[in-house]
Amino acid sequence: MAKKRKRTDAPAEAAGAEKPDDSASARPERTLFGFKDPASDAEPAASAGDGAAVAPFRNREKVLITCSRRITYRYRHLMQDVLSLLPHAKKDSKVESKQSKGSALNELLELRSCSSCLFFECRKQKDLYLWMVKSPGGPSVKFLVNAVHTMEELKLTGNHLKGSRPLLTFSTNFDEQPHWKLVKEMITQIFATPKDHRKAKPFHDHVFAFSIVDGHVWFRNYQISVPHNEIDKVDKGGLDKMTLIEVGPRFCLNPIKIFGGSFGGPTWYENPYYISPNQIRALEKRQKAGKYAKKVKAKVRRKMHEMENTLEPDEFAELWKGE
Repeated sequence: MAKKRKRTDAPAEAAGAEKPDDSASARPERTLFGFKDPASDAEPAASAGDGAAVAPFRNREKVLITCSRRITYRYRHLMQDVLSLLPHAKKDSKVESKQSKGSALNELLELRSCSSCLFFECRKQKDLYLWMVKSPGGPSVKFLVNAVHTMEELKLTGNHLKGSRPLLTFSTNFDEQPHWKLVKEMITQIFATPKDHRKAKPFHDHVFAFSIVDGHVWFRNYQISVPHNEIDKVDKGGLDKMTLIEVGPRFCLNPIKIFGGSFGGPTWYENPYYISPNQIRALEKRQKAGKYAKKVKAKVRRKMHEMENTLEPDEFAELWKGE
């Protein structure tokens, strides 16, 4: 038989001793800009504990770009142009444009580790809607896209390096109303390329221009052209010799609603001047139907006039009939 081991109080002593705290530190609060830095009062404690410096903020923004099924070729080319302008964007398969698109896209964003989404939704193969969404907590903005011109259609002379970081410029009226401030912040986070991104080039050779005209957001992309000759070398701050050459694409965004959640939620803002394309087409049909009704009424009036004002019989009508 095996010998019995002597009992010791080592387990009790080990249980009574205090174990070191191996739990992870609390996760910082997530904001629209990313993860918030820890508070200043927590820095001395962290430095005193392990001596490690606080890591600087790193923008890890990733944008998912996708579209709905049955999208037309022009709108699909526009989506491809936007995808080529954003090196931090990811492309995914088409999503069915039904009531459940919000839940499906939220799951897709979580699987692809993306915090933002540009969803091109095409309806009736005529109307294009663009969703700008921050996931998972929102907000989200729904736009109607008008005046679409792709790079292939325009054939402009401008050209810039693919994957370079753009400069974002906004018109001054973005700061006048709260909903425009929110739209500006979302555009900044989605279209601004993160610093030191693995697919981005460390150059600024083009500009994204966003301007508000008649309640619409107009998008333009310009190349920054600088003379490269040794004689005409531009000094630091010499912007008078720099020129802007449009590259494309072009499109116009008409805001419809701003929601508090991701692809839905409480309505924060609704555009009072928005008119649905279906209403515009219905009005055009009514105008065409009105033209036809006017023609029918004119014919009826002509017949009534002829019946009321009959011509008197001509006495010479049958003069030469017998010959």
